[in-house]
Amino acid sequence: MAILARIANDVQLMFRRPPRQQYAALCYRVRKKTGELEMLLLTSRDTGRWVIPKGWPMPGKLSHEVAAREAFEEAGVRGTVETEPLGAFSYDKVLKDGIQVPCRVQVYALDVNDLAKNFKEKGERTVEWVSCSEAIKRVREPELRDIILAFERRMTARFAAAEAK
Repeated sequence: MAILARIANDVQLMFRRPPRQQYAALCYRVRKKTGELEMLLLTSRDTGRWVIPKGWPMPGKLSHEVAAREAFEEAGVRGTVETEPLGAFSYDKVLKDGIQVPCRVQVYALDVNDLAKNFKEKGERTVEWVSCSEAIKRVREPELRDIILAFERRMTARFAAAEAK
């Protein structure tokens, strides 16, 4: 029996594909009155779980440009996107045919400065601005939680340095 289990495991490994690449935007803003850092979360169209805007690579676009475009299409936000990723997280995407594919998502910070009234996926998702601690509670992916926490720490240090000047 052990030999059958080993063969089955080897066959699974032979057919395993590398994760598919996606790009995402960690959209944020700083409230003018309170100075509070807020993150933008939205619901996925299929399961309704809380996520950040993300999508597949696009021909002719750099990864951070894809992240910014997805943020506009999915949440109607525009801003300044960083060119260096904050990090990456993994999740399993369920495709329309029900097949699950592993995805690796590279995340870019996007400083939001414009909210559009109309955008491609308006009405298909719930979009909310939340505190970093609330964002960490809502997202399911542990690696994404870590990215949000590290980003919050980076921004807190940046605020403290600016106040010290």
